[in-house]
Parts: sequence; C-alpha cells; structure tokens
Amino acid sequence: MDRATWLTILQQHQAIAVIRAPDFRVGLQMAQAAVSGGFRLIEITWTSDRPAALVNQLRASLAADCWVGVGTVLTVAAMKDAIAAGAQFCFMPHTDPVMMAMAQSFTVPVIPGALTPTEIMTAWQLGADGVKVFPCQALGGATYIRHLQGPLSHIPLIPTGGITVETGRDYLQQGAIAIGIASNLFPKQMIENHDWVGIRMRSHNFLQSLR
Repeated sequence: MDRATWLTILQQHQAIAVIRAPDFRVGLQMAQAAVSGGFRLIEITWTSDRPAALVNQLRASLAADCWVGVGTVLTVAAMKDAIAAGAQFCFMPHTDPVMMAMAQSFTVPVIPGALTPTEIMTAWQLGADGVKVFPCQALGGATYIRHLQGPLSHIPLIPTGGITVETGRDYLQQGAIAIGIASNLFPKQMIENHDWVGIRMRSHNFLQSLR
C-alpha cells in the first residue's frame, strides 16, 4: 500500500480501533464487534496475547474492505514479525531512526510516534506515512492538534492516548486526519461481561458522532 492510498483510507474512515487483547479469543471478539459497528481499521497492539496469530486470523476472517495493522511496535524484530503475519500498517509509540530506515524496504505504511513539533518533524523527515501524536491528551488533546496546524499542517497527524467517544470529533475538527481510540471504546466491564453487542453499538454510535 503506497502512502497516497493509506492517506485516502484514513481520510475516508477517520478512526482506528486499537485493541489490547489480554486473551487471543477475546481479541478476536473485540475486533469483530468493532467491525460490526462500522470500523474498518483495526490495530492490534504487539503487547496483546499472541499478536501475530491474532493479525493473521483477522486478515483471514474479516472482509476485504477492512485493514488490520499493529501498534506498540518497539523493535525491528517485532516489525518484521508483524509484517510477516500480515499486518497492513504499523504504528510505533516512538521514532527510531533504525526502524524507520528498515521500514523503507517494506510495502506497508509505518507510522512512528512523536509529541513535540521537533519530534513530529523529525519523524516526517525520516519517511513516516503520517505521525502518531502520542500521548496527545498530555499536552491538551484536541487543542494541541489545533496549535500544531499552523507550522505542521502538511503532516498527517493521528492523535492517540486519552481519546474518548465524546471527544473524538473534536480532534478531527482541529485538523487530525484520523484518530486512534483504545480503552474508552472497549470498557473493561463490557470486556469482562463479553458484552459484544454493547461494544458493537458503542462503536456504531462513536463513528456516527464523527460525521
């Protein structure tokens, strides 16, 4: 997937469901509930239970108009394993020049994490296919994204960290190309109760609120 295609997908779907799965089967159900609710971008954190198998299974079971990627990728080895498992995009919480150099040989979008203007610009100059602004909430959330627009409006920003179903739209209105939403989309009590219908409805309502 080239950068232009990736950015078009982000602009179209606007939100990524970020799944930290404590159990392989629970991870499958979380992803399926989010997709049933309308999500088309699913991120499996590399800290999940059996993340490579989870990516592989989701790639095989979800519809062709869904994209499954990985997050919390910290090493070159993890990046290689994720791509070998079928990951269609790769998020990192940081910017590692060695990993970014390695990413140039891959055919999937790689999105490093950064927070300050200097870090964001550095990530972009290293060839990022967008920049994960993390943890965005720590510096003011949607307001921080607005402040970045003046000097950095040419860089596709994907804020994550602390985004909720109530605040997601604010980030898009302030200039983010898309957002990543994690624990607030998947409340702990709902996961423990296996309330997949509830998560499906929560996903649907969240995506509707963005539009």
